[in-house]
Amino acid sequence: MSASLGELAVRYGCELRGDPDVQILAAATLEAAGAGNICFVASAQYRDQLRATKASAVILDRKLAGECSVAALISSNPHATFARIATELHPEPREAPGVDSTAWVAADAQVDASAHIGPFASIGSGVRIGARCSIGPHCVLGAGAVLADDVTLAARVVLGRAVQLGARVIVQPGAVIGGDGFGYARDATGWVKVPQLGTVLVAEDVEIGANTTIDRGALGDTVIEAGVKLDNQIQVGHNVRIGAHTAIAACTGISGSTTIGKRCMIGGGTGIAGHITLGDDIVITGFGMITRSLDKPGLYSSVIPVEEARSWRRIVARLKRIDSMATRLTRVERAAGVQNTQEDEEHG
Repeated sequence: MSASLGELAVRYGCELRGDPDVQILAAATLEAAGAGNICFVASAQYRDQLRATKASAVILDRKLAGECSVAALISSNPHATFARIATELHPEPREAPGVDSTAWVAADAQVDASAHIGPFASIGSGVRIGARCSIGPHCVLGAGAVLADDVTLAARVVLGRAVQLGARVIVQPGAVIGGDGFGYARDATGWVKVPQLGTVLVAEDVEIGANTTIDRGALGDTVIEAGVKLDNQIQVGHNVRIGAHTAIAACTGISGSTTIGKRCMIGGGTGIAGHITLGDDIVITGFGMITRSLDKPGLYSSVIPVEEARSWRRIVARLKRIDSMATRLTRVERAAGVQNTQEDEEHG
């Protein structure tokens, strides 16, 4: 597809500096762009690439506009504007409606005539698939699963029984939604499996990354609210609830019965303990370890940033001595008649 700069400026609410008749054919990076390409810059650290770019146009904010030698679309949010324009220029191809001859569809399943069912897919009893859905090769939809309109499942996605996906949900390859949660009761002989009787409810406009797993609820349901974005290889335990428009990066693990609020951002490799609550608008930097509830919006970190190995060893050695150092300091303060406010607070 192609569009003129003037059309794009009007459609996406940008100020145009340059020729409105210039045709834009494709998105590209600042360094690789040439004639017919559009790119974006959202940080001053890319000034050198901006000045040297051969793109037909750049999407940027007003602060960087003076350093752009080519046509510009000025936006308050260049990255989001670029995403929308790139989506228009590079639309996802839609699979032809119909059921592949190698797929298996239960006799009582309801599949909209506009949906696509790919090779070797398995559609269980009572499944309902909405308009314009696309089910990739080797997908398995358990009994009673429900897909609203315009859902896309890439290859080898597995949906457990009664899982529900809202409109426009996208699930990347290998994700498993609705497998049994890690639920066991211990007795003298070992572990007794607790039946996982709930399901997973995924609201509209959610995207779920490759090989991510979302466990079904034990009694109630696991719930993913509208607009949530989950990266690859995330583990979501049973009865977790993730609030609307929260984004979670790869390799994060969320233990069961945790609630995460709206508009949160969770960095990659974070571990979140079970039965805690994170409030709205909380940001966790990468490799965080969350063991208690957090209710105040803000930025939280819980790891030591990388250091040269010898320096890191010294830091760790000092951390191990903190307790004994604190004990010695308390003795000195008492001997000197100094009140230790922190100690008083700890002993309440």
